[in-house]
Amino acid sequence: MSEHVTICEVGPRDGLQMAKGRMPTEVKTRWIAALAAAGLPQIEVGSFVPARVIPQLADTAEIVRRAVLLPGVTIQALAPNLRGAQGAYEAGAHRISIPVSVSLGHSRANLNRTPDEQVAEVGRMVAWLRAQPRHVPVEAACSTAFGCSIDGAVAQSEVVRIAAALAEAGVDDISLADTVGYGNPAMIRATVRAVRAAIGPALKALHLHDTCGVGIANALAGLDEGIRKFDSALAGLGGCPYAPGASGNIVTEDLVFMLESMGFATGVNLDKLLAARAILREGLPDEEMHGNLAKGGIPRTFRKAA
Repeated sequence: MSEHVTICEVGPRDGLQMAKGRMPTEVKTRWIAALAAAGLPQIEVGSFVPARVIPQLADTAEIVRRAVLLPGVTIQALAPNLRGAQGAYEAGAHRISIPVSVSLGHSRANLNRTPDEQVAEVGRMVAWLRAQPRHVPVEAACSTAFGCSIDGAVAQSEVVRIAAALAEAGVDDISLADTVGYGNPAMIRATVRAVRAAIGPALKALHLHDTCGVGIANALAGLDEGIRKFDSALAGLGGCPYAPGASGNIVTEDLVFMLESMGFATGVNLDKLLAARAILREGLPDEEMHGNLAKGGIPRTFRKAA
């Protein structure tokens, strides 16, 4: 059997937070159901932040309550603080992701805290969650790990330090996020190696954006370094409202095609995945959609990994 790679679809969260319009809750519910039906094993469906901050995600609690009823899919929600984690837990989220900016400028803009203050908040969140009767795994994402549009270059040593502090705080998994898409394959390889040397298998995933057009190349570099989980967004939507110049995530459809063509099993049905774009278009008719596979179609030579 082929080696498995897990894809976490972040379109309903990261993909929508910069959208020009608001996707109606009913359409969003059908879209997430279509993504689950396509075989995506994990979907991040929203953020537990005040509606005034990201109005596109104001219905996150209701979306989580609906999405957790879908069979065979892990529903994840982002929470930046303890109050958000409590809301995600109460709504029934299966997993919680926590953003921790490595760069000071982005951390202050996005979270109104220093990186170390956010690490301390993560510790409080983990402690509260561990005291609850239902176990909810926690993933901490080291944002701006490959560069920042506010502060510029980010020292690799700082990425390692923050990742190590998060491991010490007790999170289950750690991911490295190229929030503004400034990374390149050599940087991905070097940083993954350095972080893994510090925290071992706790480093699980990469969250990549395609601002400079090398997102898929960066995913391949991560794959070569043993990463077996990637975040991506249908149609390449996404961006961060507090990271000037950040553009969309790597395209889920293109990522699945690359992985399956290489012999890695994702469990995702490409035909159903491409069909889910129609619901996305229905919910956000004015949003620009990306993706090479959607333009060219699935090649006749394509064979899904066994």
